[in-house]
Amino acid sequence: MSAFGEGKILRNLQEIIAFIGEDPDREGLIETPARIIKSWGKLFGGYEQDPKDILARTFSESGNYDEMIISKDIEFYSTCEHHMLPFFGRAHIAYIPKSRVVGISKLSRLLECFSRRLQIQERLTSQIADSIVEHLDPQGVGVLIEAQHLCMVARGVEKQNSIMTTSALKGCFQNPETRMEFLSLCGRRNAQGTF
Repeated sequence: MSAFGEGKILRNLQEIIAFIGEDPDREGLIETPARIIKSWGKLFGGYEQDPKDILARTFSESGNYDEMIISKDIEFYSTCEHHMLPFFGRAHIAYIPKSRVVGISKLSRLLECFSRRLQIQERLTSQIADSIVEHLDPQGVGVLIEAQHLCMVARGVEKQNSIMTTSALKGCFQNPETRMEFLSLCGRRNAQGTF
């Protein structure tokens, strides 16, 4: 975390607790500022990660595999930069390699790297796709993210069941057939209700 000064942050968090109408010296809240700072290490740990390092180790022993590789239903948690409230859901990440593949856990780690930062869903989606393009040089990439945002659920319009969907399609994934294969493998239907 930043060298801003933990003591100053602790005092600021106590002031925030008082600002919302609570007593920061109440037994249940005395340790809350310290717990918040500790939780930030995980919630915003993506700033300590580099996508280049995550995708650095690749394998060429793929047997010239040139079909779609997809990791789907990867759960994630992030924090909206506009209200500092959580948004969370599932991501589906796919690519078609040219010559090298990456270890199966790396797509989830890449999602974690970018989701554990202050974010908006649109940028999160693009950052994942752009990093795969930059560091793996595949034939194409598809990223689909579906998330529920507490800024929509707990405040504002308070729509409890709203899901936001974003996608990024690069390279051959912009081809209609490849796009449909990706959506089909993600379990999504097209506008006509068929795969």
